[in-house]
This record gives sequence, C-alpha cells and structure tokens, in this order.
Amino acid sequence: MSWRHTIHHRSYHFSDLKTLLAKASPHRSGDALAGLSADTYEERVAAQMTLADLPLKTFLQQAVIPYEQDEITRLIMDTHDATAFAPIASLTVGGLRDWLLSDLADTATLRQTAAGITPEMAAAVSKLMRNQDLISAARKMEVVTKFRNTIGLKGRLSVRLQPNHNTDDPKGIAASMIDGLLYGSGDAVIGINPATDSPEAVISLLTLIDNFRQQYHVPTQSCVLCHITTAMQVMRKAPVDLVFQSIGGTEKTNRSFGVSLSLLEEAYTAALELKRGTIGNNVMYFETGQGSSLSANAHEDVDQQTCESRAYAVARRFNPLLVNTVVGFIGPEYLFDGKQIIRAALEDHFCGKLLGLPMGVDVCYTNHANADQDDMDTLLTLLGVAGCNFVMGVPGADDIMLNYQSTSFHDALYIRQALGLRPAPEFEQWLIQYGLMDQNGKALPVPSSHLLLQNYL
Repeated sequence: MSWRHTIHHRSYHFSDLKTLLAKASPHRSGDALAGLSADTYEERVAAQMTLADLPLKTFLQQAVIPYEQDEITRLIMDTHDATAFAPIASLTVGGLRDWLLSDLADTATLRQTAAGITPEMAAAVSKLMRNQDLISAARKMEVVTKFRNTIGLKGRLSVRLQPNHNTDDPKGIAASMIDGLLYGSGDAVIGINPATDSPEAVISLLTLIDNFRQQYHVPTQSCVLCHITTAMQVMRKAPVDLVFQSIGGTEKTNRSFGVSLSLLEEAYTAALELKRGTIGNNVMYFETGQGSSLSANAHEDVDQQTCESRAYAVARRFNPLLVNTVVGFIGPEYLFDGKQIIRAALEDHFCGKLLGLPMGVDVCYTNHANADQDDMDTLLTLLGVAGCNFVMGVPGADDIMLNYQSTSFHDALYIRQALGLRPAPEFEQWLIQYGLMDQNGKALPVPSSHLLLQNYL
C-alpha cells in the first residue's frame, strides 16, 4: 500500500509504511545520513498529515520489516493484545494523539491500554506531537517496578549511581560510590560499566558492591554492565542482582550485540531463579539509544526513532526493572546537536512509557556534538516534569571510563529539589536513618565523622 498527499498543487508519494514514518520524523542527522529523512519541511508536513489520517489497524496489517525476516517483528505481532487494543481500535494516529492528550486517557486507562499499542503505533503518534505534548502525555503514565525498592512512583525520581573507573580500581569505585550515596544517588541501581568484560573482573566488582550494600543495609540493587553471556557465566559464583544488556530494534542489531530473543529468555529465566529481590523480581536492565541500528548497518531502512521504539518491544517481553535510553551517547552523526538530543529523549521517554516500560534517560552528549551542559540542564528539567523514572548520577557529570558527559550527583539534587521529587521510598528512609536527608527531603551536611566515611574508605 502507498499513500499520496498534496500541498500547494504538489503531490508527495510515500511508497510504504516505513517510508511514511521516516519522512514524518522531525529532522535528525542520523536519518539524513541514511537517506531516509524528508527532503524539505513541506514534505515532512505532508507525511505527518498523511500519517495523522492513518488508521491504527494499519500497523497490525503491515510490518516495517517483514514478519518472516525479523524476530522482533514476529514478537510484536504474535504478542499483540487485541483486548487492550479494542478501546482505541477505531482511532487514527491523529485520533490517538488527541485521545492521549485528553482527560479520558488517565493513568489507569493508559496502563490498561499499553499492551495493545505496538512500537510502530507509539513511534507514529510521537511524530505528530510537539515537545509539550510528549511531556503532557508521559507525565500521566506511571510504570512501577520493584527489586529491593520501589521505582517509578509519581512524585519520585531515582538515580543510577554510576561509579565507573577506567582501570576498575576498587578504591576509585568505592570512593565514587560513597560520594554518590552521600548525595542521595543510587536508588535505581549502583551500576558499573566495567573496563574489561572478563568474568574475574565482573565477580570482583559485584562482590565489592554487594559487600558494601549488606554492610550498610542499603535498599538498592547492583549491576555490572557486562555482556549477558558473562553475567550468565558468573551467576553461581557472584551476587548477580540485575542482568544487563544493550538491545536494538531489529534482529540484525541484536545480532551485532551478540544476542537474540532466545538468549535473553535464557538469561531472564536464570536470573529469576536466583530470587535475590526482596520486594519484587524485576531482574532485567536494558539500555537502548537512537542510532544504534544505523551505526551497525542493521536499520533495514527504518528511521532511527521507529527502530528505537521497536527495541522497547524486546524490553517489554522481559519485565525489566530499568530501561535506559542513552540518548546522546552515540554521537552527532545520529543526533547532531542539543535540540535533536532533547527531542529524541522526550520521544524515547514517551514511547517507552506508552508501551508500559519503566523508562529512564541518560541525559548525555559526546564532546564532539554541538551540545553543552546548558542543553542537558534543559533536558533534565523537561524529563523531571515528564515523570521520568530515573536519570544518571556520575561524579562531576564526566564519565572518565566511557568519555562522555552525563548528569552529576548535584544535578540529581537540583531536579529533586526544584520539582519536589523524592527518592524511592525505601531508599529515602535509609537516607533519613543515616542522617543524609531530613524528613522534608532536604540533603543534610555530612560530617567527616560520618559512618560511611569512617568505616569504608
């Protein structure tokens, strides 16, 4: 099926669904690099107007990547919940946008509808929305997950404490970890990107975090962001809480990461059997990012934002505790400047939440992108308003191992204080108990005699 739309006596032709979605996307460097974006602003508007009139049922009849060619397409089609879809089945993409912004789409209704929305539907409707629309709709969506604490409640914002070190030095990691905890970071996860992926290094880092967690009764979870096969290898030798994996929106992308749906299923089952969660058993941590499929030459001529939404179908299958879009990490070839990074982050957060996922955002950029910390301050504030589940906490906002710019412990304090947001409730009580926060959520000064400083460093 193809579509045409005429503006000022000029007819624009869209040969298939993936072309229509690509041409309707707000401009970004990755789609231009791939030759997928609209050639003019007028063509983009023509595509958006065409997309607005498209019935949602079209996405159940046509696939952007053929069913027999891609296991993620098969996952999307085979697991679609017709009952959840029924209340919105008569809508067009434009009608879905209007419904999402109406009072009819409240938190409970959106939760019930999530399983009936496909990633392509989510991507399509986001292409018709302004930034304020993405924020307004997303803030109504509450996705709550649990392991040792409760993440995603309204009025709460969690932080991944990211104590990376370029040589995996235990003292350097411990110093960063304690620094973050003193500032109230770490309730999403204490998560380390290891400098090496060897089982020995992963075991050492997991043991370091877990020993500290148990010694001070910290109600949080740990993760070393190694490859999923390494995590499976060390599960019976080390305290594995969460299993991590980067994922993409096409079968080819995931193959480039060395994973498949069957491998993810195997790891998920094994992690569940460990039963390390105390109040819940969401055991997976996924990271994504617009441009990952294109950078692997695995995008199948699908625009990068639609590919990103398709990655959320993979995440949704495994009931994760955390999903993190590392929005500006890949570089300006995919998201050129601060404006494109901000837009992409709001899209990712909205689409993930619409599909029922516990979305966090790594508010970040690389040093060769046309972006700076002011752009990240703006994005962090917008995400706080939008109800983002978690952000990153990196010492000084400068990751010395991954060499990119993110958000600091102070940034997390800023957004919590500015918007009246609190940590996860169990973690908040721990902060109060240890004299790091008062009952009103205010961070307290830390004396040099504090227990965390005296007994560990």
